[in-house]
Amino acid sequence: MSVPRPMEGRASGSARIYQAGGDQYIEEHVHHHAPGSAPLFGHPWTGPAEPREAAPDSVRMPLVGRAPRVLRDRTDLMERLRAAVAGPGSDIQVLHGMGGCGKTAVAQALFTEAVRDHGRVGLWVNASERVSLRAGMLAVAGDRGATAGELAAAAGGRRAAADLVWHYLDQSAQPWLLVLDNADDPAVLEEGSWLRPSPSGTVLVTTRHATSSLWRAPATSSHRLGVLPLEDATLVLRDLAPDAGTRESARKVARRLGCLPLALTLAGAHLAHQLLESWSMDEYDRKLTEESTALVDRGASATGGGQSRHLVGRTWQLSLDGLAERGLPEATALLRLLSCWAADPVPLSLLMPAAQGGVGLEHLDPPLAAPRVEPALRALLDHSLIEMVETDGHRCVKAHGVLLDSVAGSVPDAERALLAAAAGGLLRAALPPEGAASPRARSQVRLLAPHATGLLHRSHRHDLVTAESVRLAVRLARLVYEAGDWTAALALASTAAKTAAEHLGAEHPVTIEARSGQGTVLFRLGRYAEAADLLRPVQQEALRTLGPHDERTLDAAYELQRVLHRLGDLAHARTLLDTVLDGRRQALGEDHVATLKTRCELLELRLAQDEFDGYTAAAGELAGECERRLGPEHLVTVWARDALARGLLRSGRGAEAEELFRRVLAGQRAGYGDDHPLVYGVLIQLSRAQYAQGKRERAAESAREVAEGRAVILGEDHPETVAARAWYTEVLATPPAPDDLVG
Repeated sequence: MSVPRPMEGRASGSARIYQAGGDQYIEEHVHHHAPGSAPLFGHPWTGPAEPREAAPDSVRMPLVGRAPRVLRDRTDLMERLRAAVAGPGSDIQVLHGMGGCGKTAVAQALFTEAVRDHGRVGLWVNASERVSLRAGMLAVAGDRGATAGELAAAAGGRRAAADLVWHYLDQSAQPWLLVLDNADDPAVLEEGSWLRPSPSGTVLVTTRHATSSLWRAPATSSHRLGVLPLEDATLVLRDLAPDAGTRESARKVARRLGCLPLALTLAGAHLAHQLLESWSMDEYDRKLTEESTALVDRGASATGGGQSRHLVGRTWQLSLDGLAERGLPEATALLRLLSCWAADPVPLSLLMPAAQGGVGLEHLDPPLAAPRVEPALRALLDHSLIEMVETDGHRCVKAHGVLLDSVAGSVPDAERALLAAAAGGLLRAALPPEGAASPRARSQVRLLAPHATGLLHRSHRHDLVTAESVRLAVRLARLVYEAGDWTAALALASTAAKTAAEHLGAEHPVTIEARSGQGTVLFRLGRYAEAADLLRPVQQEALRTLGPHDERTLDAAYELQRVLHRLGDLAHARTLLDTVLDGRRQALGEDHVATLKTRCELLELRLAQDEFDGYTAAAGELAGECERRLGPEHLVTVWARDALARGLLRSGRGAEAEELFRRVLAGQRAGYGDDHPLVYGVLIQLSRAQYAQGKRERAAESAREVAEGRAVILGEDHPETVAARAWYTEVLATPPAPDDLVG
């Protein structure tokens, strides 16, 4: 999962960075690399830098740059917001307006005053995407007292995260101001009920969306923020570039830019800190005239995001043109590549192959040859078109979402397919190896997931979806699932399945693969009926179009039988599983991991069907085979040992079963981590083994740990939590008999 991402700028000497925070304004930092400074690739940034915050670990500071020196024309609005913050709480203040109109600047000014003058705890969350909102709100819960275990469970998608957050906000001993910044898609707040009033504090939302039903809810006040009056817009330019021209010249540029704060501050920063050119306000105005400055994109409403994208586009294009004139046209190509992905942080490791060549970027116009990637990156950094951030220990670059939308819209049609292919190839190369379970590999996967979604959305918009681009998203969704973030995995898998069905058709093998993967995540989330409704037609479609022996047909049948097993349709599940085992033996061989995994599943199903004759011998044989072929620490080997331990328990050998379950538990924890749901699946079996031996207190303690752990991780309503609660109640209520063997 991603954590809150700050904006960072570093500088020294006489060079400059101009940094955009949200939609609102540019902050100036000093930024220069001395000769011989470290490259972006290969080793850590070692050039001189101002101290910076360790934010993704903080929600106590706005995730943007410093506030403008003067906040122009927001006096009445600020008075209303101050009154709300000074009040008793329970209010939601919504600040809406077109992108780049300064909503975040107002929010930041209010945040500073609330902390400094009103003694409020200031909390700041980037609400632009589901991932960043969820991560930021969980960080808020941690700030207000949530435990590490609760946060880990919610972050992994195994507990109702919003309920956890608002519980701790409501119980806060200190009044607070919570800013949900850049909530431009209200559905992100609505899904999961992230937006709620609280008696303990005030919520301020900034958004480009003016008409959501969320803003009409009780205890919600809505404030429209428009562009600046002309005179105040003129003063913004004069604040930033006092020596670039007269007041009248600044007024002309302000009018040309539609008085949009983001465009004004980009223009003012550009004018103030040119190195090779020295355009005046009048010259800048003439350039804008030559480039055309229609205020509204075709088809965009007069108050929508189209204005912002168009105006920002005119501004960044001037910067890119200036870079091209200085011999850096590659900056345009690199920014276009970044626009294929999401506005989330892009790990530098994702761009590494581009700096090594061979990904097709040299065929762009302008070309992006491997040796020019680093200079292009530095150029974009120096002109504040991107910024350096650090997320989960990975150095990343990040561009503003409005800027990326504008860039993507201006890509020539002839370039789109090549850019999409290159973006997909870079994502594919950045995926960790199959089975990689290190914390760094898991964090890498979480960083890449939004970019796979972004690439699918861009490809969908321009009818560039290919089987390979969907297959990439399916693979990444599976890796996210294995990393334990099941909610994020479901979002990506669902997007991949929907996109594949629309562009490739329901019969396409990749569509079948994508929908099968979606069913897998639904199964793990305990949504068995939904998973069955999805997987039944997928399995039939695979059987009809791919044939009974295709690996994807076998995979779909395997996933379906797991769901049917949970739903109690054991006979149908057994028929499917027998077919899968025969097919995998023929296609993959007896010692393939998928074949061995299927045999483990078959043992579990045999127990459910009370087919115990010869079970323990078969389980012992399988455990030995897995250890020889896969190794003693492999998770399928651990699973086979679990099947053997269950057999020992059923045959009355409780002490042997307990010993083996402890070994299985250690293997599961080593492979998944302490709080994985599968770990609790073993722990409940350990409790049963203890109960069977008359160790009532130990059995109750293990059962209690399972019941409480599953409630935290999976939620109270998950079927496995319900089963754990029932077992705990039974252990407490019934004294064990020596021959009471519970399977």
